Amino acid sequence: MTGVTLRNVRKQFGSLQTIHGVSFDVEPGEFVVFVGPSGCGKSTLLRMIAGLEDISGGEIGIGGRVVNEVEPADRGTAMVFQTYALYPHMTVAENLSFGLRMNKNPQADTERRVAEAARILQIEPLLTRKPKALSGGQRQRVAIGRAIVREPQVFLFDEPLSNLDAELRVQMRVEISRLHSELGATMIYVTHDQTEAMTMADRIVVLRAGRIEQIGAPLELYDNPANQFVAGFIGSPRMNFFAAESQGGGRFRLPQQGGAEIALSLTSPPAPGAMAVVGVRPEHFVEAGAGACDLSLTVDVAEHLGATSYLYANTKAGEPVVAQRAAAREASAGDRISVAIPSDRALAFAADGARIY
Repeated sequence: MTGVTLRNVRKQFGSLQTIHGVSFDVEPGEFVVFVGPSGCGKSTLLRMIAGLEDISGGEIGIGGRVVNEVEPADRGTAMVFQTYALYPHMTVAENLSFGLRMNKNPQADTERRVAEAARILQIEPLLTRKPKALSGGQRQRVAIGRAIVREPQVFLFDEPLSNLDAELRVQMRVEISRLHSELGATMIYVTHDQTEAMTMADRIVVLRAGRIEQIGAPLELYDNPANQFVAGFIGSPRMNFFAAESQGGGRFRLPQQGGAEIALSLTSPPAPGAMAVVGVRPEHFVEAGAGACDLSLTVDVAEHLGATSYLYANTKAGEPVVAQRAAAREASAGDRISVAIPSDRALAFAADGARIY
């Protein structure tokens, strides 16, 4: 198995710098996911690892070898793109073997690799079909198969599920996770969908504007975000945020909530009068009176998902709030509800977004 290292990697297009000195390690056999909003640089970073984009500075290593000047075909990587890019006039078997045949790979070895990839992806019955006779999920499996037959040191995935419908996305997430377990290969995966990241990754790299905001295991990022951006990006529905004013000693007043207060155990509380933000996830609200700070909400939309309901509501001041409740089927638009923020599940952020609790 092979690891990947990035040291102060930068990318500049003319006078515009899009990647700002990124450094991290991907351990051998690890599944790492890049997430972030559109335009944050995650696909550019992946393409630089693959050698499809030149780097403007820094160093990329694969398996202990610096590959800055190494051609893409010689880096030991294989990339799966958002588009399937299958040859429509070729069968599945011919699509799988095309790259090997172009490289004059021995026929017996090519047939072995194709058969093994088809077994792993469970597409043996499809080998004689052409792409037009395949579903979207089957085409994506063939595209992944083309990467497998190369027997790469590192698999690179660039939003491979974005063209699939919701049901197929779930199915393919499971299949890619199974593939990682079976092959034990190093995989780097790019997505804008934080649900994919949370369910598939060993570690997540959260990017914003070409910089790393935080790296960690999915639940580490969920429970202990480094800043307000990560707290808001990781989790669906997103964390609720409330404007707050420090009263000193770890107490915060929520001025838009009728002056409601919450006390947090801070080692270095901000000075009185300092503005801050208090955050709480939808599932962490409790019944009014059971927490440290009660809120009165008006329900706009109630989403009932069986065992769970999400209530999209507004405070008296018009701040949007999402509250999760266990099968609250009786709730509907226009209802008034009361919830409370428990102090042991609330987070606090400084006005600049830095985590203070």
